[in-house]
Amino acid sequence: MQNQMADLAWRDGDVPVSTRFDDPYFSLENGLAETRYVFLQGNGLPQRFQGDFHIGELGFGTGLSFLTTVQAWEAAGCAGKLHFTSFEAFPMAPRDMAKALGAFEGAGLRASDLAAIWTPEGGVFDLTPSVSLNVIIGDARETVARWHGRADAWYLDGFSPAKNPELWDARLMAEVGSHTAPDGSFATYTAAGFVRRALDEAGFDVERIAGFGRKRHMTRGVRRP
Repeated sequence: MQNQMADLAWRDGDVPVSTRFDDPYFSLENGLAETRYVFLQGNGLPQRFQGDFHIGELGFGTGLSFLTTVQAWEAAGCAGKLHFTSFEAFPMAPRDMAKALGAFEGAGLRASDLAAIWTPEGGVFDLTPSVSLNVIIGDARETVARWHGRADAWYLDGFSPAKNPELWDARLMAEVGSHTAPDGSFATYTAAGFVRRALDEAGFDVERIAGFGRKRHMTRGVRRP
């Protein structure tokens, strides 16, 4: 799986859709509002930002969740450093990422700064002195297990479980649990029953709540002591 690139089609001109998984990378209604609702609000952010804070993510995609988090981090004025580690199997080509993020021009995101450092090979990048990005390329079922970090919050942002079941595998959810800091959290747009059960077994108190837009439900949870 190493070094395979994302295969894209474009819907409505600027919404990227994975042809491999037949699923859009962000909401056709409002991708930025969806990201803020699901991943930030779902993890109790930015209220929990303090000191050095570590976010883990399954599926870097367009980088929208990362950039939205950076915006919230900088607005919060935290004194520490934001560490953002994302696991991605099919990275976007730079031109595709730039086109996708162009849909959010004017939103105040650091899209041009990300474009300046982005490479599909992944790696560790300092977006700013207070923001570090680590993109790990490969099958998350293998790369998360080898990772030595622990996240304070997880964004579980893969494609639909019905179309991309590998990224919602129970063993991978168990690795997410073991790579979560005490009182750490997760949030995801999906409310699939097998995902919620796997996360419960991985050590989280799991809660199904109202989803974004026309989506009825999403899921969030907090790591049990």
